[in-house]
Amino acid sequence: MSTGAVRARRLASLLLGVAGTTALAWLFGSLEPRWVSVVWVSLVPWLLVLNRISSWREAVLAGVALSLAFTSALFGWFPAAIQSYSQAPLAVCWLALWVLAPFMEFQFITFALVRYHLQRTTQAGPWAFWRITLTGALVYVGTEWLCPKLFAETLGHGLYASELLRQGADIAGAHGLTFVVLIANECVLAAGKALVAHGPREGSRRALAPLAVLAAILLGGLGYGQLRYQQVAEAKASRPDLVVGVVQANITKYEKLAAEMGMYDVVRMILDTHYRLSDELLQNRKLDLLVWPETVYPTTFGTPKSEAGAEFDAEISGYVSRSQVPLLFGTYDLEQEREYNAAMFVGPGRDGTLTRSAYRKTMLFPLTEWVPEAIDSPWLRERLPWTGYWKRGPGPQTLSMQLREGRTLTIAPLICYESIFPGYVAEEARRGAEFIVTLSNDSWFSGTPAPKLHLMHAAFRSIETRLPQVRVTNSGISALISPTGEVLTAVPDDQRGSMAVTVPQTPHLSTLMVAWGDWPGPTALVLSVVLLLGPSLLARRKERQAESPHPLPGA
Repeated sequence: MSTGAVRARRLASLLLGVAGTTALAWLFGSLEPRWVSVVWVSLVPWLLVLNRISSWREAVLAGVALSLAFTSALFGWFPAAIQSYSQAPLAVCWLALWVLAPFMEFQFITFALVRYHLQRTTQAGPWAFWRITLTGALVYVGTEWLCPKLFAETLGHGLYASELLRQGADIAGAHGLTFVVLIANECVLAAGKALVAHGPREGSRRALAPLAVLAAILLGGLGYGQLRYQQVAEAKASRPDLVVGVVQANITKYEKLAAEMGMYDVVRMILDTHYRLSDELLQNRKLDLLVWPETVYPTTFGTPKSEAGAEFDAEISGYVSRSQVPLLFGTYDLEQEREYNAAMFVGPGRDGTLTRSAYRKTMLFPLTEWVPEAIDSPWLRERLPWTGYWKRGPGPQTLSMQLREGRTLTIAPLICYESIFPGYVAEEARRGAEFIVTLSNDSWFSGTPAPKLHLMHAAFRSIETRLPQVRVTNSGISALISPTGEVLTAVPDDQRGSMAVTVPQTPHLSTLMVAWGDWPGPTALVLSVVLLLGPSLLARRKERQAESPHPLPGA
């Protein structure tokens, strides 16, 4: 067979393996329970490819190919969303996604390279498989932490569809689940290879160890999930449950509406719609708190920029005074010409006056909300007029709210993008938050899988902290999420609706994620370096000791 034919065959094998893993990832990426078991075999086609590569260039090619295919399959909706936001040509948006794909999924490249290196350098023996498997999994998780992604996705999110297996996220987050998923896939491949290579009898004996580890992972995950699920269900708090009003008006694309109607009429329509939906809730339930979504009031509150703005500010305050129900809503906050995306709380005080406090968003989406000062310039603004002007807030904060009847409530506030950062939410939980409130605006991604994926991220934050969560969005998906990550009730994407949800007040259940924060990533990175460099350093030390002359007796 000619050299060209051999290369073509190897390339075809590589592409087939990439296609197999991508297809399986697309299935469990739907987050449907019927596909959750696919997670445990999803990487096997690609791992087969990695077993056959013969150079570091092939390893890089295998990683880049999977990053491109994976990104295209799971985030193929993103270019159209960016086109809608920036008005750039769709082809340019797709090109940008493909250019970024190897950097957003850099863990595929490092994993492939490390696995190739270890297969060549690890001496054959009973522990060779486990050294390669554990080191590769640690490198994968460590790379994901070291190279943050726009969407913070990881393989462990595929277990969200299992109400028991996802409970392990309170130990090590979704990245901890990714680690066990990688180990499980390697075990499946090792068992399959043993059976194929050695036949039923000898192959079964050789497959026993990886199958035992696989069984331990599955049974341990299910058992732990059942235990934690039961603990959450049995936990009772002395505090009464909260009744929270959620309003999703499904009014989107403010800039387009302002161009057609004028900004004053747009704000007028937004507020009137939210007043009406809120009044419907107040007529049927006694609410402890009313929540409107991110940037629902698309101007500064408390520091008006015009007379009309001052009138709207007074109107919102008057609504809170008349209803006597505290209001948390998304707006802009201004301080010394620095503008922030903020969650504003306005509530009736004990002396009849209104109290007010604000939380400023810290984790801003790159370019669309925030431009780093190092690259901000008139040249950039001229060529990318859609870039944002907001400044970053001070970091994780809790917000104390004075409710009716003198009760004080401490919440972990999050605005949109912040809900994808485990360590950020864990810090707020450590500060005594009783539950999470997320204000979001996913309208640019309405009609795509993005709202569902964003909701899944939010659910993981509740599992990791064991705090209930109220999530309120402009266009969906607004939801009440339990401490086990279950969506108890929701207003679907691209619909108008309001609901009064009862938030269960449970005692604080300790979790490792709250105690240690987002620990899996840095821990995996350090351990992977130790496992990669440790054996060679130890071997060199032994060589130096062997080469050094022995001291004479009595010297």
